Amino acid sequence: MTQFFLRAAIASLGLWLASSLLSGLYFASGGWLILAAVLLGIVNGLLRPLVLLLTLPLTIFTFGLFLLVVNGIMLALVAGLLSGFSINSFWDAVWGALIVSIVSGIGSAIFGPRGRIQVTIDRR
Repeated sequence: MTQFFLRAAIASLGLWLASSLLSGLYFASGGWLILAAVLLGIVNGLLRPLVLLLTLPLTIFTFGLFLLVVNGIMLALVAGLLSGFSINSFWDAVWGALIVSIVSGIGSAIFGPRGRIQVTIDRR
């Protein structure tokens, strides 16, 4: 459970950064931002695997680039469910999802799969 909240905090940071960099993403308050991050985690955990399976041929055909579209759709879905979070266009959703993905990737690299700070030493 702690790992879910850590990932939600990292997603909140990514959403905040995306709304700071993109004029097309808007949160009414910090509470809506946190709620959006939690809901994004739930949507990504429940719905995204099904969407990835259904779009697998297109994802393979585009060498994985269609995953950006899928992530944008998931972010737009969250915005559609929350009245305090709005996205102006599809491309704002895709760019926002890319920013959230990059921040989440950095967070995963720092905290590792178990939610603890992880240091890897390469001894060659």
